[in-house]
Amino acid sequence: MIPRLDAFAAAPESMQAMLKLEQHVRDCGLEHSLIELVKIRASQINGCAYCIHMHTRDARRAGETEERLYLLSAWRESPLYSPRERAALAWTEALTRIADTHAPDEDYAELRGHFTEAEAVQLTLLIGAINIWNRIAIGFRSVHPTESVPASTAAS
Repeated sequence: MIPRLDAFAAAPESMQAMLKLEQHVRDCGLEHSLIELVKIRASQINGCAYCIHMHTRDARRAGETEERLYLLSAWRESPLYSPRERAALAWTEALTRIADTHAPDEDYAELRGHFTEAEAVQLTLLIGAINIWNRIAIGFRSVHPTESVPASTAAS
């Protein structure tokens, strides 16, 4: 894949605004592990390799288990996620797929059962921010680091 452009070089003031939003959602009080799960799940849905690479690494560094990362795309079928995480992941999926879901009342009710009003706003900002990052990375063809050797060549 060939990168299309460097958004930071092309529009530094706009990207600084995104970084401020990112800093705000990172510091808003939601659990770091929850923030990373939300970022990874939205990035999986959107197919953003750059963001999946970044946020799985960040999650691992923060102590997230490999098992929970591997099972995240099937979180509904796994007992490894707390009720609060499940509510956040359902809301993440609903908002990331907003054109199809229209943010169902059931998902909102579950969200409100585990998050205060302020936390619901913070989570929604987080979901919006990662969706913007996904669109920047996918749209401009950002390429994730490739320091790992592909499994097919490692076995040779």
